[in-house]
Amino acid sequence: MTDQSDPRVFFAAERTMLAWLRTGLAIIGVGFLVARFGLFLRMLRHPGTDITPPLASSLIGIGFVLLGATLIGLSAWQHKSFIRQMTFDQRPSNYSMHLATWISALVAVLGLSLAIYLLVSVFIADAAPAAA
Repeated sequence: MTDQSDPRVFFAAERTMLAWLRTGLAIIGVGFLVARFGLFLRMLRHPGTDITPPLASSLIGIGFVLLGATLIGLSAWQHKSFIRQMTFDQRPSNYSMHLATWISALVAVLGLSLAIYLLVSVFIADAAPAAA
């Protein structure tokens, strides 16, 4: 088996993309934790009151969520470009070539949705006390 027709090349590339997916998910998780940890600390200090999330920790957390989602999206795009360059005999037979790419794209979109949700919740929380 030559390097030209070795399916292990594709599987190595897919493992690399899935490692980036795992790393991106960890960064998104850290971002969500940072975004909500300031709120948790405020709730501990002032139990039973209406508390708004702190802006600084929310923005830092949103930045991490966006970084993780971007990382996942870029790794999926790079993997898709790599697959496109492979010849037919380099691709493994009877294997879904695009499943991991679609899952990564879905996770990236969900990460962007989470960042939008966190951003909107910060601005709605800041606007709510002013309206009351």
